[in-house]
Amino acid sequence: MRKIYKILFFLLIPIGASGQLAPVTNQYVLNPLSINPAYAGSRGALNIAALYRRQWVGITGAPNTMTLAADAPFFDEKVGLGLIIMNDKVGVTKETQIISNYAYRLSLKEGSLSFGLGAGITTTNTAWSDLVVLDKGDELYLNNSRLFVVPNVSFGTCYSNNNYYLGFSIPKIFSYKFNLKKNKYDLLINPGQTGYLFTGGYIFSVSPKLKFFPSSLLTFTPREKILFDINTYFNYIDRFWFGVSYRSTRSFAGLFQFQVNNQLKVAYTYDFDFSKLRTYSNGSHEIMLRYEFRYKVDVVNPLIF
Repeated sequence: MRKIYKILFFLLIPIGASGQLAPVTNQYVLNPLSINPAYAGSRGALNIAALYRRQWVGITGAPNTMTLAADAPFFDEKVGLGLIIMNDKVGVTKETQIISNYAYRLSLKEGSLSFGLGAGITTTNTAWSDLVVLDKGDELYLNNSRLFVVPNVSFGTCYSNNNYYLGFSIPKIFSYKFNLKKNKYDLLINPGQTGYLFTGGYIFSVSPKLKFFPSSLLTFTPREKILFDINTYFNYIDRFWFGVSYRSTRSFAGLFQFQVNNQLKVAYTYDFDFSKLRTYSNGSHEIMLRYEFRYKVDVVNPLIF
């Protein structure tokens, strides 16, 4: 019985915590719309991206994430609309997010300034009956939870020109906490636990065929430790992208992207964790396929992969 209680305790940690911090993976490099709604329509064409991430390979019940994202510009590219459908599975818990995004873009003298809003829902369900029963009678405690639905709201802004970009976003304005007595989630607005994301990057032309893209992401939560990513990528003849990323949570990632043709892109990233987790995990893998329905040379933000 003790082992069952330990399992339940660790699975309930996400339920008891504030659901306000959006999980940050390598996906934001390949799909910045996942952390900032201001990017909706910024590619200048209708595009669809499919992403799959398998985290901490070798650990049973480790997270698996599947994402389908689409966005496009409207009204002479002043307005951008986007949609993200994301499915996460961690252990016996499944979570699905459906998020719509709206962006309004101002054309300035030397660049563009975008403001974005995101709204959607998150559904979550835990299949307790999938757990392995160790002691007789424990199966009485393993009833499937009902489906819970909570709202999501996000905000973001981004300035970009041909050489650099700066962004700020709040991926989740609302937070929610599970109320065991009422068997439901309580919706909260708690600025002290809100995650604020700051991004920035610059493009350097090393040669006519080679470009260098350093960028960074900083996550600030008032009551938590500041987290940061440092990314360095190279672009060769506008067809190959390759580089590495360092995360302050003690992990490295390598990225490779290939432009198959004017519409199709394929990308792969591999994470290596050098904390104590490396003893149990063989790293994390992420792959992306993106298709653009119309080719455009002068993309608004050259740092959007």
